[in-house]
Amino acid sequence: MVEVKLHDIGEGMTEADINCYLVKPGDFVKADDPLVEVQTDKMTAEIPAPRSGVIKELLLSPGQTVQVGTTLLIMEDRSGGDHSAELQKVNDMVKKEFQPAETAVAVLDRPAQGKVPVGVSARLGQILASPYTRKVARENGVNIMEIKGTGPAGRITEEDVLAFAKLREAGVANISEAGSEQQVPNVSKAGSENLVPKVSEASSELQAPKVSESGSEEQHTVVHKDTMPFRGRRKQIAKKMVQSMYTIPHCTHFEEIDVSELIALRGEIKEAGNSISATAFFIKALSIGLKEFPVFNAKLDEENESIQLLREHHVGIAVDTPDGLIVPVIRNVEKKNLKQIHNEMKRLTKLALDDKLTVKDISGGTFTISNVGPLGGSIGATPIIQHPQTALVSFHKTKKRPVVTDQDEIAIRSIMNLSMAFDHRVADGATAVAFTNRFAQLIENPKLMLLELM
Repeated sequence: MVEVKLHDIGEGMTEADINCYLVKPGDFVKADDPLVEVQTDKMTAEIPAPRSGVIKELLLSPGQTVQVGTTLLIMEDRSGGDHSAELQKVNDMVKKEFQPAETAVAVLDRPAQGKVPVGVSARLGQILASPYTRKVARENGVNIMEIKGTGPAGRITEEDVLAFAKLREAGVANISEAGSEQQVPNVSKAGSENLVPKVSEASSELQAPKVSESGSEEQHTVVHKDTMPFRGRRKQIAKKMVQSMYTIPHCTHFEEIDVSELIALRGEIKEAGNSISATAFFIKALSIGLKEFPVFNAKLDEENESIQLLREHHVGIAVDTPDGLIVPVIRNVEKKNLKQIHNEMKRLTKLALDDKLTVKDISGGTFTISNVGPLGGSIGATPIIQHPQTALVSFHKTKKRPVVTDQDEIAIRSIMNLSMAFDHRVADGATAVAFTNRFAQLIENPKLMLLELM
């Protein structure tokens, strides 16, 4: 027998949430086949089979948080010998994957328990689909609850969504009728299934009669509240934030940066046939500043009573995804030019939104930035540092304001707010001010960066 355990799939991870099992007892799997999907604070990952074999027992339940080293399931090792029967089973499953597309929109019929949306696990009470698949569904105006998944454990794939959308356009699927009266089974702790009321019922106020002492009926209002699950990436992010706040004495420094010259320079570059984002300039200017103030690109080693000044600038860029914040890392920014930084940032952002980041893409960050300006409305914040890093800088909304120039004239300039959180155990406020002053100098006079690139 082989115990499949949760191993460290990321930089120093200690635990993960079980999203769902992709196999069931009795299934034959080949080496490297996905067995279970787990969620850390940074990414969704699949634990593969260490060798070929048959699944014997699933030891945990979806939604549980488990520590690294915990046994997830038990399988019987069949990596050697003749397993023609099991292989035939796998071949049959593969053939089933390539049945006509109409099977992708078949509706499960369970009259004894009410209608169950296809693509929904009745046992788990959840939709099995990746964030990228959900994004494809939204872009195509598809209600993902109406799709029957053809992937492992009924997982809905991108191909399922596109096939459904195509059939709908041809008039085969009627979404309004399929989704209006369906009810999702809610699995209680005891294992029994309770039907959850339709959304229209759950979100309304229900009037229940209440008998007073005089015998007359009074109307008692019962308010049903909507809830959302606190698990997966959201739960892992919460734990990381609590760890950071309890460990690091945060101090936040605010600054205003005149980005008028940078906007003009970007316009000139665009006219020349190139495009460099403002964030790429910000990242490069920060890297130049980190060379002069390495204390902000450091890690505190309290056990050995030392501050490790890191030479490589691996800058994390916070990306807002449907499943929560994730921070891919641009490696060795100190060695990259503006165009390289711009291209790498675009690549990592797309992978993050498509939920396709690898462990390497999210590991090893030494400094983090968050550009919330494009979201609009933000003029300041007190960002939480990515432990065990020392600092994080947030860029906020840019506004045109009247400014008194050095010539005592009033001019309209584009001003951006900046907030910098730093570990007060490692650096002091004066050093943070000096660091942001250097950043401001480079951004307000962006051509000065050319001197640093020679």
